[in-house]
Amino acid sequence: MIEVAVNVFRANIKSLVDNALSDHVPIRVRRRAGKDFIVMSMEDWERDQETLYVLQNSSLSPQIAESLSTYKTGTGYTPSAEQLNEINRI
Repeated sequence: MIEVAVNVFRANIKSLVDNALSDHVPIRVRRRAGKDFIVMSMEDWERDQETLYVLQNSSLSPQIAESLSTYKTGTGYTPSAEQLNEINRI
């Protein structure tokens, strides 16, 4: 995470935001009076929201654990080539 003072952020907003977008590194903007804030790409924010959803959904955790287990042992479901084409709309 990059940390900058609000006056540095204000003076360099374009380059800092471009870096946050291209490097996927959030920026913490420190303020003397008031609360700090974070600037991050929408893509990263959406990814974090999806991760939080999965972590908070108690019914998904066992499904993910089972999926990892079957993947490691090679005992999971394997779709046919036709099914893969349908899934991928080929």
